[in-house]
Amino acid sequence: MTVSRRSVLAGMAAATTAVAAPYVARGAEAKTLKISHQFPGGTIDSGDFRDRLVRKFAAEIEKRTGGGLKFEIYPNSSLMKTVAQFSALRKGALDISLYPLAYAGGEVPEVNIGLMPCLVSTYAQGLAWKKAQIGQDLMAGIEKKGVKIITWIWQAGGIASRAGAVIETGDVKGLKIRGGSREMDLMLKEAGGIISSVPSNEIYAAMQTGSLDAAVTSSTSLISFRLEEISKNVTDGRNGSFWFMLEPLLMSKAIFDGLPKDQQAAITAVGEAMEPFALDAAKADDEELAKVYGKAGVKVSDFTPVALGHWREVAEATAWKDFAARNEECARLLKLAENVTA
Repeated sequence: MTVSRRSVLAGMAAATTAVAAPYVARGAEAKTLKISHQFPGGTIDSGDFRDRLVRKFAAEIEKRTGGGLKFEIYPNSSLMKTVAQFSALRKGALDISLYPLAYAGGEVPEVNIGLMPCLVSTYAQGLAWKKAQIGQDLMAGIEKKGVKIITWIWQAGGIASRAGAVIETGDVKGLKIRGGSREMDLMLKEAGGIISSVPSNEIYAAMQTGSLDAAVTSSTSLISFRLEEISKNVTDGRNGSFWFMLEPLLMSKAIFDGLPKDQQAAITAVGEAMEPFALDAAKADDEELAKVYGKAGVKVSDFTPVALGHWREVAEATAWKDFAARNEECARLLKLAENVTA
C-alpha cells in the first residue's frame, strides 16, 4: 500500500493534537456543574461581588480545564430555596453554592460559629482562621458532613433601620429585627429586640410590609438588596462591627471527589485565587455602603469602640454561652476561635 506524504503529515498532525488537546477533546464529554446562590445576578464585571466571584471562578475553571468543566449559574435562589442549598450539597443534589455558612446551623450546629457576634472583629482575624487550628478543624468537620470549602470569604455587616439608628445595645429595644443566625438573634433578643428570622434576600419585603423594623446583614447585601430605599438609618461596619460572617464558596464533596485529579486541582487552585478579590470587594462595599445610603438621604452612623465593647459583653453572656453548651465540639471550636486574635 502506498502512503502519500500528505497522509503522513496529516497523521502526525492528528497525533500531536490528540496529545495536546484538553480532556474534553479526547473523547470525553464536558461536565456541567450548577452553582446556586441567593444574591442578585449580574455580569462578570458588574453587580454583587459574590455573583461576580462565581462567574470569575467558573470562567477560569472552564479555561484551565479546556472546557472539560462548564457551569450554569443560578442567582436569586432561582434553582432552589436559600437555606436548602447546604443540604443539597451534602446529598450531591447541588454542585456548588456561595452560602452564608450559619444558615446551615439548624442542620450542623457547629457552623454557627461562622456568624458569632463579636467573635471576629477584623478581616485579618477572620482570614487567619484558615491556617489556624479553628479553620483546619472547621473544614474537616464540614467535609465529614459532605461539603468542602473552596473559597474563604468574610464580610463585615451593618444595620439598616426604618426607625432610629442602631449603635448601642439599648437602641434595639422594641425593634422587630433580623440578625441572621441563632447566636446573633440571641444577642439582639437579650438587648431587647423582637426577633424575626428571614434570609437576606427576603429582608426588603419584610421591611416594606413592616414585619421588620431593622435588619443586620453584610454591607454587600445592604447595597444589593436596595434597602436604602426603605431605610431611615444605617450603621455601617467601616470602623468595626459586631457582625462578621463567613460566607464561603462551597462544593459538594461527593461531586468534587468524582472529578479527575486535574480538575480537582484546578478547582482548588482557582478557589484560593478568588480570595484576594473577595477581600478587596468586601472592603470596598463597606465604604460604598456609606456613599449609597448617604446619597439616598439615609442617616449614616458608625459603631464606636465603646458600643462594640457593650455588645461583646451581651454576646459573651448569651450567644457564646449558648453555643458552647450545645455540644462538646461547639465548645472546643469556640475556644480555638478565641485564640485567633484581631
